This record gives sequence, C-alpha cells and structure tokens, in this order.
Amino acid sequence: MIKIDDLSFTYPGGDFRLTIPNLVLEPGEKVAVVGPSGTGKTTLLNLIAGITVPQAGTVRIGDQTVTDMNDAARRALRASKIGFVFQDFALLEYLSARENILFPYRIAAGAKIDAGARARAEQLAASCGLAGKLDRRPGALSQGEQQRVALCRALIMEPALVLADEATGNLDPANKAAILDLLFARTADQGATLLAVTHDHELLPRFDRVIDFSTFRTAQGDAA
Repeated sequence: MIKIDDLSFTYPGGDFRLTIPNLVLEPGEKVAVVGPSGTGKTTLLNLIAGITVPQAGTVRIGDQTVTDMNDAARRALRASKIGFVFQDFALLEYLSARENILFPYRIAAGAKIDAGARARAEQLAASCGLAGKLDRRPGALSQGEQQRVALCRALIMEPALVLADEATGNLDPANKAAILDLLFARTADQGATLLAVTHDHELLPRFDRVIDFSTFRTAQGDAA
C-alpha cells in the first residue's frame, strides 16, 4: 500500500505548490494520473520514490515511511522495491541496451547479475520488440526503442511498485498497446501497484482508477 498524508511541497523560489491531504493506493491497483502540464504529476511520482522530499507530510510504502529516511535509505528503497520509467528515459549512454536493462542489479544491495537475470532481460526485451538490438547503445536507438529499454529496466527486478511517467508517450499505436499489455501483465503477475502519468485519455478505461490533477479528484474508469 502507498499512503500519503498531509503532504505539502514547493519548489524554492517558485509559485508552484502541491498539497495532498490524503491519497491511498492499494496493493495491485493500477492508477492513472492525468491533468495539465505543471500541475504536479511528475512531482507526485518523485515524492513517492523519494527523489524529491516534501516540506511537510508523510509518504509511506508498505511499512516504510519514505519521508523519514535519509538519502541513502531512499536510494536503497528505490533500487529494491520501485521500478521507475522516467519521462526522459534516463538511460546511461555508455552502456548497451542490455546493460541499461540490467543496471538495477548493479545498485541493489545483494542483487547479482546471474543467468536468470540475463534470461529475464532477454525475455523482457523480446516482448518489447527489442530482440537483436540489445548490444546497441541508446544513441543508436530510436526514441520509442529507448522508451522500451527504460520500461524493461523498470520491470527487471520485479518491483512491488511501478511508477511510469508517460511510458507510452513516444510509441506508435501498435507498440503502445503492446507495451501497456506488458506493463499490466507484469505488474499483475507480481501483485505490484502501478501509478502511471499519461496524457493519452484513450488508455484510461484500462486502469482501475484515474486521478485528475486538474481538480485533484479521483474517478473510476474513464470518468476523468
């Protein structure tokens, strides 16, 4: 379960303010976040992941209070329990696609890149249409291919929570449907919670719930 209480965040020197009195995401729930640019959707993901720290309030993931952790503990939590698909992909240019997918194993305590991990990377890549491209570096891949590498990296450790920031934004309709199928199937297999920022309202009926940041209300299905 992800639980947010009395959260307040502002960027230094700016007018932006995000206030969330209460938000709960149940285990296994698939939730979409929509709303105009600048309303705090990406900020919400960063606050949950502990990349950004609020001025007030609490963020809990399971029995761990993210807002009570120091930076090292938050990094360890992200490495072990959170898969994050960044809007700008955040791939390491000096690593191949395969090495980027396997990178979480290099930073998670106790994780090891063994034959099983490599097999999972190959299988994930193949399911995303990346077979034959794993030895390429990000600069030799299209934006859509880079996005799929980022998705594979987020799923490789079978995290309990997946945060996706426009995970289908650079994909054509066929790949968009295939990637969403993969994302839903993998999170369902793991019983993971999915929180996805999207501007694609055609996808909303597939989610359990929608959070509309234009009014910060919640709705079911495609009601937002």
